[in-house]
Amino acid sequence: MKAKHFLYLIAIGLFVVSCENSKTGSNKLPVLGTVEEAQYQFVNQDSAEVSPKTFENKIYVTDFFFTTCPTICPTMKQQMLRVYEEFENNENVMLLSHTIDPQHDTVGVLRTYAEGLGIASDKWMMVTGDKKEIFDIAAKYMVSALEDESQPGGLVHSGAFVLIDQNKKIRGYYDGTKEMETNELIDDMKVLLNE
Repeated sequence: MKAKHFLYLIAIGLFVVSCENSKTGSNKLPVLGTVEEAQYQFVNQDSAEVSPKTFENKIYVTDFFFTTCPTICPTMKQQMLRVYEEFENNENVMLLSHTIDPQHDTVGVLRTYAEGLGIASDKWMMVTGDKKEIFDIAAKYMVSALEDESQPGGLVHSGAFVLIDQNKKIRGYYDGTKEMETNELIDDMKVLLNE
């Protein structure tokens, strides 16, 4: 058992070192996965259809939330707002937030929420749609989103911001509740824009 634990720690260490080397040594971000085969069709806060085609040739940051979330969502949205403000005038960057409570978070609710943040829908899309499809796309991004009656609000989701490149490759995960990790995301987005 100890030998297995030791080998596991070595494997984790090698992964971390390889990620750090690929990022700092070559000034490139690692490829952590892909969402290029993901198919979806959602509706944003302006009732416009949103599909993978919406993000063609763009880098984007995606996350999951719900407007009545009593825990991490308000903090995540304030951190995502920082990302929005940093890249507001960059046409190669978009943001995509999926509600995991589509029954409550209608287009009108999302519009009001977006207006409260002062954001434009052509830059930061807040989308709703079929709940199963939203949960399925979360799995494609390799983050969690599910119903859990034991949790506040009856739903639970990852607090991650996921960075996707122009080729639908996952290039980074960042804790959306932490300012320092959002700073790292902003820096990594600049690196990605220059690749």
